[in-house]
Amino acid sequence: MKRFVVAVLVCASVVGMAQKKKKPKLPPQYQNAASATVLHPANVYVASDEGSQRLSLVTPGHEVTIMDRSPGWVRVFANTDEPEENDSDAPEIQDDQQSTPVSGWIKDKGVIGPSTPNGDKLLFGAAVIAESQAAEPHAPKDAGASAHFLYKRLFEYYPKSPLAPEAAWRSADIRWQLQKADYASLPSAREMDPNLRPRMYEDELKKVIKYFPDTKYAALAAYELIDAKLCGDWQGLPKCPEKETEYFEKYSREYPDGPKTAEALWQAVYRQGVASSMYRAEDDKKKSDNAAVHANALNDQLQARFGQTDWAARGAALVYRLQQGIPVYGNDRD
Repeated sequence: MKRFVVAVLVCASVVGMAQKKKKPKLPPQYQNAASATVLHPANVYVASDEGSQRLSLVTPGHEVTIMDRSPGWVRVFANTDEPEENDSDAPEIQDDQQSTPVSGWIKDKGVIGPSTPNGDKLLFGAAVIAESQAAEPHAPKDAGASAHFLYKRLFEYYPKSPLAPEAAWRSADIRWQLQKADYASLPSAREMDPNLRPRMYEDELKKVIKYFPDTKYAALAAYELIDAKLCGDWQGLPKCPEKETEYFEKYSREYPDGPKTAEALWQAVYRQGVASSMYRAEDDKKKSDNAAVHANALNDQLQARFGQTDWAARGAALVYRLQQGIPVYGNDRD
């Protein structure tokens, strides 16, 4: 019964959020038009004729506003995506060739809106295809961005769909991973203090936690948010692994049965092992021993709760190294 009540409350929250979604700033005559997206790149023409002038290109997942229909054609106001509130620091994920909204005609093929039968499944399937393509060695250009937007449209258009929680998570995760990879190439990525790096855009992951609490997707989003708190380079100083241990321990308490909880406990064990080795290198035996004891206690939790996982095997191996006096960090050769 508790889970049913939570699910009902979650659906109500999501519906409310979807209703409050900021509308694009359209010309007055288009204010009541219907929103939709496309499953494939769609050329925007001046008229409902392939021989007419091509104005723009709408790529999968980007939003259009439907104004009129003609046999085989749809008149749209294209590229109406706008930043959400408090989105000024959000990374750019744009793959439309025309960023200025334009009015024109697209072929009535693969156009999906909130009223499309099975639209949620169609959007999810197209997003999965784009996401899998993005992982290929020679990925199509903007496949990752297309997947992000397609998942996002599912979440917005079909908030009651059973696919909505996963779509919201996948959309946020793709954006996070793209930004993380981009920031990793910057010199600031090696800064010890995470506050000296560009701020990661967290809003979409936080929305997953807010609108889908008590789900595995909320747990996944919360784990990913830890990234922004981690040091870029420990620089041989124990304060970083010590502080990071706290983040992973806190996570394991807040999400005791999450899909990332075993990994979080391993990360905590590992960081205490690292801290122990660092203190040992500084000839601070007391702190080194304390960190080793802490690592053992965390490993006991890991073994008791997730004993059959690879993470537990890793924890056992690391603790054994500590017991044998083998450094976990730095040069381990005698």
